[in-house]
Amino acid sequence: MHIRFFKHIGWVSGSVTQHFKTKSAGLQTRRKTVYVLGFSLLIFSQFTSAAAKIEHWQTPQGSRVYYVHTEGLPMVDIQVVFDAGSARDGQQFGLAALTADLLDTGAGKWNADEIAQRFESVGAQFGASSSIDMATVSLRTLTDKPLFDKALETMQVILTKPTFNEADFQREKNRTLAALKQQEESPAELASIAFYNALYEKHPYAHSSTGMIKTVSGFKVGDLRNFYQKYYVAANAIIVIVGDLSKSQAEQTAEKLVSELPVGKKPEDLPDVAMPLKSAQQHIEFPSTQTHVLVGIPGTYRKDPDYFNLYVGNHILGGSGLVSKLFNEVREKRGLAYSASSAFIPMLKPGPFLVSLQTRNDQTAQAVQVLNQTLSEFIAKGPAEAELAAAKKNITGGFAMRFDTNKKLASYVAMIGFYNMPLDYLDTFQQKVEQVTAASITDAFKRRVNPQLLQTITVGKSAEKSAK
Repeated sequence: MHIRFFKHIGWVSGSVTQHFKTKSAGLQTRRKTVYVLGFSLLIFSQFTSAAAKIEHWQTPQGSRVYYVHTEGLPMVDIQVVFDAGSARDGQQFGLAALTADLLDTGAGKWNADEIAQRFESVGAQFGASSSIDMATVSLRTLTDKPLFDKALETMQVILTKPTFNEADFQREKNRTLAALKQQEESPAELASIAFYNALYEKHPYAHSSTGMIKTVSGFKVGDLRNFYQKYYVAANAIIVIVGDLSKSQAEQTAEKLVSELPVGKKPEDLPDVAMPLKSAQQHIEFPSTQTHVLVGIPGTYRKDPDYFNLYVGNHILGGSGLVSKLFNEVREKRGLAYSASSAFIPMLKPGPFLVSLQTRNDQTAQAVQVLNQTLSEFIAKGPAEAELAAAKKNITGGFAMRFDTNKKLASYVAMIGFYNMPLDYLDTFQQKVEQVTAASITDAFKRRVNPQLLQTITVGKSAEKSAK
């Protein structure tokens, strides 16, 4: 189980890592990860951002398709993305994650072992995952026709005919409950849960994607079937195809994948996010030598006009690692923490802006004070021109490496498709970064990050108890 904000940071910094609910090692991992030509993971596709031409159309069933043709490797990465993340759980927290987990445990006439064997026999890699906003089913396979056809057929059956077997359900449910129990022993997880609750209260973003012991314990296999039937429909599907397939092959592939899904309909829009009415602090007592500190507020969303100003500004504030302001003030000058960082996590609705660090229990008050002071000064004054120039150089200089494989590019294209971003997003990204000014950063931070509304979560042993 990973803290949600760390798994989201990827999209903030340019990659597309999501919060994926991972399985334990062994057989479950083998089912989720079947490598295609192990050596191929070390080979990069040869293209640049300007060459990543995204073509877009709809299938007869109403699914949106995003296609990029690449050459150099005889393989293709396919993703089918649904608006079926944990934000669609309703009051059954954890339902979306468990549904995604169960997809490949049985489908059609095959059980989990037979599904895994089918992918292994053609050297394909399959995955099913969920995040707050979305659920994703992915396939990486060779494009040689016999191999490709078998892998695609297997994926299509998983998508359209999952069995949700009772025995598989009980096993996965018990595994999830065990992980949730273990989560109670992690101060980082407790901090994340409390942080999202503080920021979002009754909004669908408030609860943990993996759910709660109370909610997961009450699940029946029929709940998963109902969730699947409601959200895994053609009208709610986005298909991403990146690789060495012709457009006509891509069209046939997309139509085959969703041909047996009911058309259905898209879910209703998520409610708007309400800002906190006032700042608040919450401490969770935990017997640890370090205190986890999270400070934040609802921040930005994917199509936010302020996105690039906030993104570049955050790179200077706390998103650039060892050279950021937060790292310098908290770690270098005062030695209060091993690291300190900040991030904007854009989602369908405003995701969190957060500042995080870990510090010795007896230094918590001082560390929080330095964190807040550094943030307030940055909001008031903005960055220096030299800091801005260095940030732009760092962001644009490494941009091409963020999607230098088909797999990375497919995830980027999935983000573009799901959030209805412009198709030229990758081509214009560096230009948008270069257009950011110190004044525009300062203006955006003053409007979007109000220090008087910050929510602060600390998890650790209080200073008084640490001294005893």
